[in-house]
Amino acid sequence: MTKPLIISDCDEVLLHMVVPFAEWLNETQGVTFSMVGNDFAKAVRWKDSGELVEGPKIWEFLQGFFDNEMHRQTPIAGAVQAMNTLAEHADVVILTNLTDNHNAARAQQLANHGIHARVFTNQGPKGPALQAILDEYQPSHAVFIDDLPQHHGSVKEIAPHIDRLHLCGEPTLAPHIACAFEAGHAHARIDTWDHALPWLLTRIGVNA
Repeated sequence: MTKPLIISDCDEVLLHMVVPFAEWLNETQGVTFSMVGNDFAKAVRWKDSGELVEGPKIWEFLQGFFDNEMHRQTPIAGAVQAMNTLAEHADVVILTNLTDNHNAARAQQLANHGIHARVFTNQGPKGPALQAILDEYQPSHAVFIDDLPQHHGSVKEIAPHIDRLHLCGEPTLAPHIACAFEAGHAHARIDTWDHALPWLLTRIGVNA
């Protein structure tokens, strides 16, 4: 009998990312980061001119952050306890959109914070990668957790039978993120782990 499977994103679900990224940009790169609406590309501006940073340079900054600054990231409130509680009843894996050379660093980063889980790195929509994980684990039931609505759409298209929780644990970002539940791509939108954990336990057949 196989276990249930929790497939969780990392950034803004388990660990804060935008806030430490913005702090690093401000402190060392001569750049400000301020979300207006939900367009990440319009949030990054040069301090001296106020002009938008071009897309390729934003990608370069992101790569630099994940290459050298992941130590700045701290856990979302309640995430570590929730993951460890879920791991008592289910297999837990992380599906994170980083390049493959960051896989070991992400696993170690999470372990340092008390989350010991296998990490799968991915680029682009998460549906295909999630299907490959399902094929390997053959779980009795599966739940996908992510902060970005497009990934819920991708997963729904490829694996519509699994439960999908839209969770953005970064309070400065959550109001700007379109709701995958309202779009019909997720089964719930819950942005705090205190409320998400009981929902997840119920979904995998545990009385919360």
